[in-house]
Amino acid sequence: MKQPPKTLGMRHVALLVDDMVACEVFYCELMGMQVEWRPDEQNVYLTGGSDNLALHQSPSGHDRAGVQRLDHIGFFLSRQEDVDQWYEFLQGHEVTMKTQPRTHRDGARSFYCLDPDGTTVQIIHHPPIAAAQAD
Repeated sequence: MKQPPKTLGMRHVALLVDDMVACEVFYCELMGMQVEWRPDEQNVYLTGGSDNLALHQSPSGHDRAGVQRLDHIGFFLSRQEDVDQWYEFLQGHEVTMKTQPRTHRDGARSFYCLDPDGTTVQIIHHPPIAAAQAD
């Protein structure tokens, strides 16, 4: 069987969150996303323009032990020097940092921080993706 046409890439992530308000503030006010759709009090869909992040309120008393958790989500930057600016900006807003910015063997530069609900967020400049976006 022949492989279907190439996808448009991963552009949607849905997160179960305990603190909807704090997570919306983090992704909108600090990360620059905007509310695309709010169907009700327990769900909000955010966008940065070419992506979609859904925040779904965890049920009260919900035990996450048996629930799928992802390792991290990432926000791409156009320029390598922007990584350090984002680090300083988020650190200035008392965002919990997991790592400091570093340059990887493949030329990417990134750091990891936590959103208010404990999801690891990577801020990254990856040269091949940045170049593809510029085309």
